[in-house]
Amino acid sequence: MTESRTDRSNARSQNSVFAWWAGVSAAVAGLVMVISGGVVWGVVSSQLAEQKIVVSEDAPFLAGSSVTGPFSALAQTEAIGTHATEMAGGKSYAELAEDDPIRATVMDASFLRASLFTSVVSFGVAFFAIGAGLVIGLLGFAVTRLSRRAG
Repeated sequence: MTESRTDRSNARSQNSVFAWWAGVSAAVAGLVMVISGGVVWGVVSSQLAEQKIVVSEDAPFLAGSSVTGPFSALAQTEAIGTHATEMAGGKSYAELAEDDPIRATVMDASFLRASLFTSVVSFGVAFFAIGAGLVIGLLGFAVTRLSRRAG
């Protein structure tokens, strides 16, 4: 049994409609990802700026900069880590005796570093969402354009 020309044409038309909708969906999803990533980046940056943190002068890079982005946050975590390690004589919080007066300060430094590392991760996730959104959106746009030609 052979497939008629009309059946093939209908199948091609249905496939191109499906491809068009898939492309539009991908383009919209990509746009949502780009916007969401940008909003997250902006929120994290503004929250850090409100804290008025300045990278220590002895930080390995970006000394004296305001902490408002991933690199300045990372620089400040390095400086805090160096200060805490020096203060504790090379020991970590867990290695210090419970009655050591430096232990509370080293614990605070550890919490500060963890908070700043969380912002660095948030910037990374936002950047990934923006990048993936661009790729997905462009692929969706391309599929939409190609589906018009196929239909």
